[in-house]
Amino acid sequence: MAPKITGFDYQRIAVADQVELNVAVGGSGSPIVLLHGFPQTHLMWRHVAADLAADHTVICPDLRGYGDSDKPADADGTTYSKRTMAADIVTVARTLGHDRFALAGHDRGALVAIRAGLDHPDTITHLASLDVLPTLDMWDVMHGVTAAVGFHLYLMAQPPGLPEKMIAATPDFFFAHFLDTWTHDPAAIPPEFRAAYLTASAAAIPSIVADYRASATIDLDHDRTDRTTGNHLRMPVTVLQQDWGAALGFDAPALWKPWAPNLTHTTVTSGHFMAEESPATVTQAIRALLTR
Repeated sequence: MAPKITGFDYQRIAVADQVELNVAVGGSGSPIVLLHGFPQTHLMWRHVAADLAADHTVICPDLRGYGDSDKPADADGTTYSKRTMAADIVTVARTLGHDRFALAGHDRGALVAIRAGLDHPDTITHLASLDVLPTLDMWDVMHGVTAAVGFHLYLMAQPPGLPEKMIAATPDFFFAHFLDTWTHDPAAIPPEFRAAYLTASAAAIPSIVADYRASATIDLDHDRTDRTTGNHLRMPVTVLQQDWGAALGFDAPALWKPWAPNLTHTTVTSGHFMAEESPATVTQAIRALLTR
């Protein structure tokens, strides 16, 4: 049996026709939703969620296509658009009685959070993004041999069939690569959680690939429209990132500022999985965001 967040209640919440999300809920007070990244599940938030639950209602879903949430087939390229996934999260919160809420996301979950903030500005009160750039900027900074660090982005952008088959040939090896190489402190992901991530990811290869493929197709279209029309994040935004700018040659705060005029940007020294490696830093940043 997969581990759970201690003290949290679990339920399945319908977000669309024949699509339910696995959701952990704990604490009481003003609501905050925490969205996980790749190749993980809601469990990556276990430390931060437990801390925030002291004075907030904390909602931790598995994104559609991940963990114990449903994994619908991607028939038309929209099923795993960040617009669709963001709508899922708004539905989850409203089902739980929250028409407005704060939102924090890591990695893939951060892209969903950004889209939720752009599409639902009257619903998202505060937004925290951990270790991503907005999709349009992410592709713009990937160039030359330095782009090798994001090889999986290009692999999963390929047409249906090739990436799914390649990953399915050695799923544990593939997904473990990211857990191992993106972590500065391996002890931050204990064996039982590492095993849970690998098991969940191996069972979700088509939907994970569809999520990434959307970021090379429909998500870019949505970002381009926002850039053209001047749509931006109207709520206070906090960004925590590793110093990818030094490695890839870009100014992260400068890229973020047009999207988020009310921005606090912090460079961290932990690895990519900062909510597990430096949960106190992440929790402190989120608490500071909620006071803005």
